[in-house]
Amino acid sequence: MNKIEDVLKVYEQSKSIFLEGLKELVRIPSVSFSGFDPKQVELSAHKVADLMKRNGLENIQVLPFEGAHPYVYGEWLHAPGLPTLLLYAHHDVQPPGREGLWKSPPFEPTEREGRLYGRGAADDKAGVICHLAAISSFLKSRGELPLNVKLIVEGEEEIGSEHLEGFLKSHRELLQADVMVLTDTANFDVGIPALTVALRGLVAVEVEVRSLKSSIHSGMWGGPLPDPILALAKMLGGLVDDKGAPALPGLMKSVRPLSPDQKEMLGSLDFNEETFRKQAGFIPTSKIVGGPSDVFSKMWYLPSIDVNAIEAGSRKMAANIICDTAWAKVGIRIVPDMDPGETLTLLTDYLKKSAPWGVEVKVTNESAGGWWSTTPTGPAFDAARVALEKGYGRKPVMMGSGGSIPFVQPFSDALGGAPALLIGVEDPYTNAHSENESLHIEDWEKACRSAIYLYDELAVKLRI
Repeated sequence: MNKIEDVLKVYEQSKSIFLEGLKELVRIPSVSFSGFDPKQVELSAHKVADLMKRNGLENIQVLPFEGAHPYVYGEWLHAPGLPTLLLYAHHDVQPPGREGLWKSPPFEPTEREGRLYGRGAADDKAGVICHLAAISSFLKSRGELPLNVKLIVEGEEEIGSEHLEGFLKSHRELLQADVMVLTDTANFDVGIPALTVALRGLVAVEVEVRSLKSSIHSGMWGGPLPDPILALAKMLGGLVDDKGAPALPGLMKSVRPLSPDQKEMLGSLDFNEETFRKQAGFIPTSKIVGGPSDVFSKMWYLPSIDVNAIEAGSRKMAANIICDTAWAKVGIRIVPDMDPGETLTLLTDYLKKSAPWGVEVKVTNESAGGWWSTTPTGPAFDAARVALEKGYGRKPVMMGSGGSIPFVQPFSDALGGAPALLIGVEDPYTNAHSENESLHIEDWEKACRSAIYLYDELAVKLRI
């Protein structure tokens, strides 16, 4: 039996312990959003530090940063002359959403039909434990790692990593590494591993429309008065055309055409409309929208416009009134070579200029984060392909992600353009950010095995 098999054997013996560690983290409601208890995010950070210590990392620090939820850092640096790997994950989570729709409490991890349900079970507390499982398995079997490792776990990724660039400037030397591994993306499908090579950026605003000083009786006043909800609906409706494709003037002018490599990657992916509709949760009558492009191009390489939330009055206590205000959150996913600031200006100007009937419009910028893409060539990507194939038992695919991960580009810049390997633990059924978020446990175990193979492969292919 060779050494890597020894490491894998230790992992198999300990995987139930690692799963329990994940459940410990999921039980902490570490929602980083304003209005939720920040002490829970701090508690989560200290739990991550405790798990780092239990799994063999050293120089463990809970790193506060002014205005930010805490980061957690740990390292193992006893391999002089060998590469240094920077591992990333985040311990903060999204709000639970509509708790009545959860089949089990969002912060009580529950196993059902091979999946672990709970907020953060996949995004991204599973990533934290995946890193630690690989580290621990090496240290318990060999007494050492095949390369140097640094692990940084962020506390505000879900709210846009607002303080990340400042944090990186303050801790640049601490975080220096030769390659990054980030576990905050998804696989192509259950059992089909993926390397993510493109991310869309996100521009989001809140828009509030007001036409009255207060809500009034719709029967007595309806007719001559401007309804702010209808005004907002007209404004939002103009953001897309009849086919559901973006119609915001000027939005598409900077979109980079697909490269031959991207076309080849997209053409290699298996698309089945029935499977796609099932994964997305379409109702039977819903149609695929957005124009003639294929669905993967629309999700990964073309911008999209969505209304994330809308509020006016009260559904529970709806009265026969004309509401005084209407509010919505609007997001645009941007792609190469779109500029976040320019997109923000386009959206803001459109919402103000398209407002009918003299209603008052207030637009508040929520976020303006850029896109990221990479060419998956070189020894680090070669190592990742080999590791994923060994861990999952099949070759990985290269894919994009329609989501946004604000930290990738700043981390890469801070490390002088170090390769970034985006290897996730989610799948199309994970329901991240929505109710009943879940982790496919068997795939997560494969991800942990792949991480073990990856450290070994990188130690050979990046030997310096």
